[in-house]
Amino acid sequence: MALVTLVIDGVEVRAREGEKLLWTALDNGFYIPNLCALRQADPPLASCRLCFVEIEGRSAPLTACTEPVNDGMVVHLNTPKVQRLRNTAFELLLSHHKLDCRHCAKNRSCELQSIASRLGLKLKLKRLGQIPCDLPVDSSHLLFTYDPNKCVLCGKCIWVCHEQGTGILDFAFKGIETRVSTIGGIPLAEAGCNSCLACVAVCPVGALVAKPGVSVEEAKALVAQVTGVNPVS
Repeated sequence: MALVTLVIDGVEVRAREGEKLLWTALDNGFYIPNLCALRQADPPLASCRLCFVEIEGRSAPLTACTEPVNDGMVVHLNTPKVQRLRNTAFELLLSHHKLDCRHCAKNRSCELQSIASRLGLKLKLKRLGQIPCDLPVDSSHLLFTYDPNKCVLCGKCIWVCHEQGTGILDFAFKGIETRVSTIGGIPLAEAGCNSCLACVAVCPVGALVAKPGVSVEEAKALVAQVTGVNPVS
């Protein structure tokens, strides 16, 4: 595949023609915030709306995860327009996220915390109101728990469940009622989950977490012991 040359924040870099700008930037040491990006996902999930950049010659900022690189492209990562868009997108995510960092299993390993730290943002709402969310937590599965109140609707778990698991997860409902769910809201333990734990591995926040004392690798071994079936690796 042909190589192209582009400029990111004044630095010339080379990339494969057609590669998405987000991965080119990250591979070359430039930080672009993102929650939903998966290199393998085609088309990109493009749900978090955090990876906006400005490209010279374009009339408005674009999401880096959906934009292919081309020769001569000049990219700016931190313009005022970009900052306004991603800060608003970040606050929108917080508006329907249960902020309980102190008691969350992902505390200090959460991507929301990481993004806030990197961008100098606060994990609290300034302009928007909190959308009430008190959905039941699904702890039916032997190995992990799903708390929809902490879900940021990135779609990673759905993608990986369809790629590696049994495809039991998908988006349900619309608008502010949207959530990740099994078909008909069946508990995870009854929905045909193959316990690959890929959803737990890709979740960027505390929505899908292994149960206390159970690591992903230990969980796979436990499933084999209890069920006699080796989970997908």
